[in-house]
Amino acid sequence: MTRMTRSARSPRHTLIRVVSVTVAVLTMITVAGCSTPDNDDTTHQVTNAAGEKLNLTAQQNRIVPARDDAIAATVPKAIRDRGTLIIGQGSGTGNPPFTFPATNDDNVWIGDEVDIATLVSGVLGLKPDFRRSSWEGLFLGIDSGGSDVGFSNITVTEARKELYDFASYRTDELSLIVGKDSTLTFHDYHDLSGKTVGVGSGTNQEKILVGYADKLKAESKPTITIKYYQDTTGVWSALTSGQIDGYFGPNPINSFHDAQVAGTPNATKIVGHVSGAGEGLTGLIAATTKKGNPIIGPVQAALNKVITSGDYEKVLKRWNLDAEKVPSSLLNPPGLPKTS
Repeated sequence: MTRMTRSARSPRHTLIRVVSVTVAVLTMITVAGCSTPDNDDTTHQVTNAAGEKLNLTAQQNRIVPARDDAIAATVPKAIRDRGTLIIGQGSGTGNPPFTFPATNDDNVWIGDEVDIATLVSGVLGLKPDFRRSSWEGLFLGIDSGGSDVGFSNITVTEARKELYDFASYRTDELSLIVGKDSTLTFHDYHDLSGKTVGVGSGTNQEKILVGYADKLKAESKPTITIKYYQDTTGVWSALTSGQIDGYFGPNPINSFHDAQVAGTPNATKIVGHVSGAGEGLTGLIAATTKKGNPIIGPVQAALNKVITSGDYEKVLKRWNLDAEKVPSSLLNPPGLPKTS
């Protein structure tokens, strides 16, 4: 879900910006259709692959590993002395299953990114201190030193590697989600010809979708009408009402929503997948620090520690993300290529 700069967009395509309105009290459309967390029963019926009901309350009982003295000793002294790891997260109003408010307490945020960051903090012997903001605010925090590291479903890209260091911890898979009765399929970009597709504004999936539109235009075929959303708050209502034919976004978000609305009038289905790095490449999600920040080494070591211990896999299984697990954390791995 890595956002690109606004200059990455092209006026050559039919680009329609949709600014979704966020209400003061989070409606949690991304978790529970059109209702608030307090009164929507379907929120409490999300299950994982094992058929276990997900705990979406504030009482999370997270796994907190024991401190690894050898790894903790490599943490920069200023952070050790402070005793906290300041973690930036840019999910805005919330993006399940990454980071979102608990069903019974809007002030407590939960999700797999929270859990993984907590694992890393435990190994480093630090208390996690989460700083939440918009997506743009996430990177401003990292740039300014307001956050030590970002855990927010950030995709590794070659352009970003000029400014940031990365320690990978999950593959990046995108998917197309449509209404349950839709006949739309998604095997390659030709299937999207003439369709209206929603996408996150400034994301790597936007870049891929715009590339598809370019190819269709070059082939003199009907292009893609792209509708932009700042977050998923307005996506699901647009999909239900037929304003868009499908939504092209992170597979974990789509899968979570698909499971949540199963059996309801707003049921959906996922009709195709693609790597977040584009065709022929494996996209990776990574912890992100400002370029040259020495905390990235200990973070990578902590990730490898919890991967080896099995705690990492337990977190991914809990959130239905075990298909995206990696065998090890890599430092600055290959990312989404630059474009001219």
